[in-house]
Amino acid sequence: MRTLIKHALNSKAPMEDITLKGWVRTRRNSKDFSFLEINDGSCLANIQCVADAGIPGYEDIVKMTTGAAIGITGQLVESPGKGQQWEIHAARIELIGEAPADYPLQKKGHTPEFLRSIAHLRPRANLYGALFRMRSRMAMAVHRFFDERDFTYIHSPIITSSDCEGAGEMFSVTTLNPYNNQQPQAADSVAQPGGGQASQADSVAQPGGGQAPSPQNDFFNKATYLTVSGQLEGEAFATALSNVYTFGPTFRAENSNTTRHASEFWMIEPEIAFCDLNDDMDLAEEFTKYLVDDALKNNEGDLDIFARFVDKGLIDRLRFVSEKPFQRVSYTEAVEILENSGQEFDYPVAWGINLQSEHERFLTEQHFKCPVTVYNYPKSIKPFYMRTNAPDHEGRVTVTAMDLLVPGIGEIIGGAQREERIDILQANMEEEGLNLEEYGWYLDLRKYGSCPHAGFGMGFERMLMFVTGMKNIRDVIPFPRTPGHCEF
Repeated sequence: MRTLIKHALNSKAPMEDITLKGWVRTRRNSKDFSFLEINDGSCLANIQCVADAGIPGYEDIVKMTTGAAIGITGQLVESPGKGQQWEIHAARIELIGEAPADYPLQKKGHTPEFLRSIAHLRPRANLYGALFRMRSRMAMAVHRFFDERDFTYIHSPIITSSDCEGAGEMFSVTTLNPYNNQQPQAADSVAQPGGGQASQADSVAQPGGGQAPSPQNDFFNKATYLTVSGQLEGEAFATALSNVYTFGPTFRAENSNTTRHASEFWMIEPEIAFCDLNDDMDLAEEFTKYLVDDALKNNEGDLDIFARFVDKGLIDRLRFVSEKPFQRVSYTEAVEILENSGQEFDYPVAWGINLQSEHERFLTEQHFKCPVTVYNYPKSIKPFYMRTNAPDHEGRVTVTAMDLLVPGIGEIIGGAQREERIDILQANMEEEGLNLEEYGWYLDLRKYGSCPHAGFGMGFERMLMFVTGMKNIRDVIPFPRTPGHCEF
């Protein structure tokens, strides 16, 4: 039976008969034997195998080059070498799969840009193997956190007819051919975000003389999209089950070629009934600390490679976040801090303008020097579903929104108390030009047994960037989807 290398390396005693299978990292030949370093992806560390000439399978030793898949059966014995407790003395060795000389992951340094071009092979690189093991463990930590607090895990739909964020940056889902005569679909035939339609005709004239398809003739008889959020569906379940969360893929068709944006990413979205903004901020801060603590406690080996090669201050920063209380500041106070900072920013700072990454990082890295939760944002820059506050002394209207900011990243969580008053919610939707008939089910949640409720969304990849120190979101997603890139 095969033994994983991580279990072999953690063995408490020698083993007379053990079988390992993995991929060759390096091979060094001597006259009468060879040293092979192999790794099976179960941990960062390799295990050394000593193979004597003449054992079964040794005739293929020259083919056991970097990247080749091999099997080894032998004894697990104490190693005389430094930095390793165990090694394998092979009784037989098997070549399972060759790796020709053009194998791109030879033992040398590779740039992130190059490794992104071979995303199907980059998990074999030490850094990315460690990263994707951490991604898996942190996903499990997410589920543990909510399970320990009696949340119910729900699966929100990937195909939707509603635009939760109101930004309109959505991927259309269709079974119809959106092209005719190789011409783009006519703009006035495109379904509008929020479920409205720009045209009620079955088809419209298209450049080139053809007809563009109408959403009414499509599979769902309406315009549909890939979801940007599971929040609205989460609200429906929260008003029945009290505490729920979703954790799944979301999609944004925004043409952003930045290190912080991707077209497909994963979101964690709890929704809590009988919950206000303060409760929401408490949960967001507790959740962030929990994930950081889990990374420190359960990913020590893999974290080490990020601390050595990516961010030398990583461990200290994570411990600081784990141990120190978070700060809270209103949006109005945050703007005043930025305006009085004496700092020159690329983007303007003024009340009523959204904070940019550089503003968020200034607050966390220079002013407060810790994570910060900013709350009560102007209504004009936030979505329709956030609860409206009473105007301040200057008549400015805010909503119960909050963003949790962390050093090195900026926003990692965005959330809000939801508007539970049906008259105000309906007025907000009308102001945004949303089709009330399409959102009738959402208004029903306020019509029947409405209650205060709140929630937030955490970008899973943003959290991974924070706990690993990686600077580009493309490096924490197995197969990144960005404008112009959908390989693999």
